[in-house]
Amino acid sequence: MRTNRDRIRHAISFEIIGILLAIPLGSLGFGMHAGDIGVVTIAAATIATVWNYFYNILFDRAMLRIKGKVIKNMFERVVHSVLFELGLLIATLPLIALYLGVSLWQALLMDLAFVLFYLVYAFIFNFVYDLVFPVSDIDDYQPAEQ
Repeated sequence: MRTNRDRIRHAISFEIIGILLAIPLGSLGFGMHAGDIGVVTIAAATIATVWNYFYNILFDRAMLRIKGKVIKNMFERVVHSVLFELGLLIATLPLIALYLGVSLWQALLMDLAFVLFYLVYAFIFNFVYDLVFPVSDIDDYQPAEQ
């Protein structure tokens, strides 16, 4: 089980790299000013950072309960990424529509584009993160640091 310090490092590094990629790609892809995409991206990243922290704790606890360990196989990595992005989609859809002054349908399409980007990005980031900062299969369950 990962420590709180490790979870914070994971969440912050994930969001910083994601923002650096998403703003220029979103601006080009949607034909909008980078500043507007930047505001939406940074707000969504803030929401995502908080969601990431709590979601990963809940997912790890579920993995421990179901499998007895937190090491993920490829299928579990896909499930992990998809569920994370679905939760984030629900949280960010109103933000996109309100700030950019677009319809909910347009916001949904934009949000889905970001979800697709972040779905692939999350899978790759988490795979690499686990290689760089591995969790041993023999680690005993350690409650999150207080």
